[in-house]
Amino acid sequence: MRSTAMNRAQRGKLALTAAALGASLLTAGCGYITPQQTSHQYSASDGIRADLGPLQLRNMLIVSTGENEPGRLIGAVYNSSSKDVKLTVNGAKGAQTQVSVKANSYTILNDKSDAAILSTTGGKPGSLVDVKISENGTNVSNTVQVPVLDATLNEYKEYVPTPSASATSSSSASASPSASAGASAGAGASSSATPSATATSR
Repeated sequence: MRSTAMNRAQRGKLALTAAALGASLLTAGCGYITPQQTSHQYSASDGIRADLGPLQLRNMLIVSTGENEPGRLIGAVYNSSSKDVKLTVNGAKGAQTQVSVKANSYTILNDKSDAAILSTTGGKPGSLVDVKISENGTNVSNTVQVPVLDATLNEYKEYVPTPSASATSSSSASASPSASAGASAGAGASSSATPSATATSR
């Protein structure tokens, strides 16, 4: 029951982060008259915040079991521009993942979204790792330090990527083309056999 409660708490943090981003844009015009609390810079929860061109990254962190293990990026990314933008995150040893964000919308990286996986984390849980972030809207890039956490906190347990799961999906993807090729070869053999049979009957 506690694990469920913690997972709900994490989802709540991400939802509140996204809601705060939307509210800050709606109230931005009032800033000339009344000071806004949203103008104060701070990072909620365990992750970091960063602004990159039209993108605002909030509560971003990496969940992993070790330095040389895969890491899953979680947090929220808001796009304040009028066109779709893709965020690219480059980590250690050529690791890379991308996050697409619709125009004037946001993407929450949680258990309901596609996993944004870095093949190598580059740091032990409890450390900060350098990652390069870039976006294709205005072609801005930057290097930020992102915290690495593990399943010590139950709320992050479901986000820990497993190498075996990655290997399974990888082998499944490579098996499909082989099966298709086999099917195509079989179809080709059948179609070439049919004209031969017709010619013989004549």
